[in-house]
Amino acid sequence: MYDLIVRGGSVVDGRGTQPRITDVAVSGDRVVTVGDLPDEPAATTLDAAGFVVCPGFVNPLSHSYLSVLEDGTSLSELVQGVTTQIFGEGESMGPVPAAARAALEREAEPYGVEVTWTRLSEYLDTVERSGCTQNVASLVGAETLRIHGVGYEDRPASEAELDVMRQVLAEEMADGALGVGSSLIYAPGSYARTEELVGLCEVAGRFGGTYATHVRDEGAGLLSAIDELLEIVRRSGVQGEMWHLKAAGKPQWPLMEHALGKLQDARDAGVRIGADVYPYTRSGTGLASTVPARWHEGGPEALYERLDDPAARREIRADMMTLGRYGDTPDAEDVLLLRLRHPDNARWQGHTLAEVAATRDQDPLDTALDILATERTTVFSAFHSMSEDNLRRELSVSWVGVCSDAASIAPLGRSLDSPTHPRAYGSFARVLGHYTRDLGLLTLSEAVRRMTSLPASTFGLTDRGVIEPGYVADLVVLDPDRIGDRATFADPHQLSVGVRDVVVNGVFALRDGKPTGARPGHRLRRGRRAF
Repeated sequence: MYDLIVRGGSVVDGRGTQPRITDVAVSGDRVVTVGDLPDEPAATTLDAAGFVVCPGFVNPLSHSYLSVLEDGTSLSELVQGVTTQIFGEGESMGPVPAAARAALEREAEPYGVEVTWTRLSEYLDTVERSGCTQNVASLVGAETLRIHGVGYEDRPASEAELDVMRQVLAEEMADGALGVGSSLIYAPGSYARTEELVGLCEVAGRFGGTYATHVRDEGAGLLSAIDELLEIVRRSGVQGEMWHLKAAGKPQWPLMEHALGKLQDARDAGVRIGADVYPYTRSGTGLASTVPARWHEGGPEALYERLDDPAARREIRADMMTLGRYGDTPDAEDVLLLRLRHPDNARWQGHTLAEVAATRDQDPLDTALDILATERTTVFSAFHSMSEDNLRRELSVSWVGVCSDAASIAPLGRSLDSPTHPRAYGSFARVLGHYTRDLGLLTLSEAVRRMTSLPASTFGLTDRGVIEPGYVADLVVLDPDRIGDRATFADPHQLSVGVRDVVVNGVFALRDGKPTGARPGHRLRRGRRAF
């Protein structure tokens, strides 16, 4: 007797092949049979007639590091069919550098999370023990490694310091980390030179790991940033992934076709490189990212102290004026403030920087610096900087997947205290609904492949992302006519619709659209990848 048979659904297997009406049988945590099983008995039978049955989605860029410990239901992603979340953009939850532990503890405090771990592997084990509906895995953050070896100084790593970083990385890779993740626009990660990143990726490459990156420049320097990424991948031999591919800032929009051409040429030459996107034209990051990197040297507290110094603030302001005020978003009306914690600022959540500045009768740049100085923590904001035409072009490319670049949350409790980017609630459902069903940019089979077998292969999850005997039973049952996102910037805390059932490791985590209370998620380790 099988443990579960999903009967009569339109099976989209994750490989991009045409759907077929058939049954899927599960024993334990594995798919054991895909085929017609009209008379076979099972402990549980699920009628999927009229629905699509596909593999669980793999989110290659999640920021649910702490939210998954606060609430293991991970609802905003679970109801979209996400069954695996991958962490590690620049920062990772371990190995925790002594110099960064206090900052991590402050970050964790609002989530009610106690930082009891030191190693990345210990953090992932903590998530599994705490209970989560989804699987979790992580790369080791290049910024985290740099803090271990160099600290917050803007200078090249010495050979001895790089050896420390390599050793720490090797230990985490041996424990199953997926590779190295960098974010080269944020200090101190931005202080790393290409040689340092090659040295780290050579270690990851020995373990079959992946190098994923938020490249050094997504604006005017996009093409040279891609050149650096390709150099790192070529020299180290790792699989490469360009997180949230974009050309930021209207003057840079024409660069996208050249960027895609560079990446395609590299692939044609045998370079293992891919990319992903989130399906929105506003980015989301901290307001402090608009302050030039040199002012971040010494860490976040050093930046805040400089903002308190009138002379230093004048220099910071002058630099920002020279370099573009708000990075690739020059206009204050295109900067939307989403999360502010200081009592004097909280009323400005959901307002543009221009609106706040007008109320305060200030230049918006001074308003931004005032807010950073009073908040003294991450001021999460959305920046309108991307082109819808470019987004559609990116989604037309076969090696471009889908990510959220967000933490999984729920429309209740503390989450409702501030707006958020709708990508936290809708990235995968938006691709399946708006871009696939409504606009026809992708076939359903191709959209599912981009969310399943493509990221699973990229990150070495060798037994996920496909419905086939022997693969893990991470399964989604969805209504193709109903699947869609509902979250908007005006009303972001809205769950997506259209996913009926989610099975994780053979166990129902969502049934009939409702969480079951089960926490079947595991921490995943890198597997041996075949190319």
